[in-house]
Amino acid sequence: MRNYFIIDNNPHSIQSIKNVLEDYCEFNCIGASCDYNNAMNTILKETPDLVFFNIDNVIENPFKLAQELNLFNDDFPVFIAISSSKDKVYEVIKNGFFDFLLNPLTELEIRKSVLKVLKKIPAQSRKNICLKSYKDYQYLKTEEILFLKADNNNTDFYMSDGNIISAFKTLKTFEDILPINFHRIHKSYIINKNYVSRIQYGKFLCTIKRNNYEVPFTKTYIGNIESINKDLSEFSYQSLN
Repeated sequence: MRNYFIIDNNPHSIQSIKNVLEDYCEFNCIGASCDYNNAMNTILKETPDLVFFNIDNVIENPFKLAQELNLFNDDFPVFIAISSSKDKVYEVIKNGFFDFLLNPLTELEIRKSVLKVLKKIPAQSRKNICLKSYKDYQYLKTEEILFLKADNNNTDFYMSDGNIISAFKTLKTFEDILPINFHRIHKSYIINKNYVSRIQYGKFLCTIKRNNYEVPFTKTYIGNIESINKDLSEFSYQSLN
């Protein structure tokens, strides 16, 4: 899960950012503020991964806040500056901001900036996935996910404790954010290779350790199957039947 915070006093801009990030299940808004002390305290306490920061007279000397955070916190968040002009672009770059958005904000530019952030923060560092439905937040540990199964625009998470948890998102949504030990092996399945106990090429099946689920794979994704097999076959021996 990626927490983000907004420093702005424009309700329209704040809502525009929230609307776009609602499309990305790993992002969670921890609040918005235009007060220096409140913003500083929230960021130090909650250590968000991402901060959208309107640098136009929302907070006096906005770059001071960024400089102070760099002194206090080793986990410096990714800052995206927001401004109505390009006059402060040099200061934005000098102070280590990751990106710059020009007001009035557009959905496309916010989305492009968010995708840059996702590329900067690698998927393998993600230990949790947040499933959001209105004001209901459910957190899944990626290490406890056996596999994912698509059903039209829904995705079911099969968990190591036997639970099956549904999300109203496509499989593609999660394919892009899961750690590197997850592989798509079928148009309807993504598996966690750490739970694979057997690959049957003749039957096009992968067996999952827990509950012995048999998950099908297709030739389309044979490259991913070969990758899993290579990783799991460090020491292999021929068995005689």
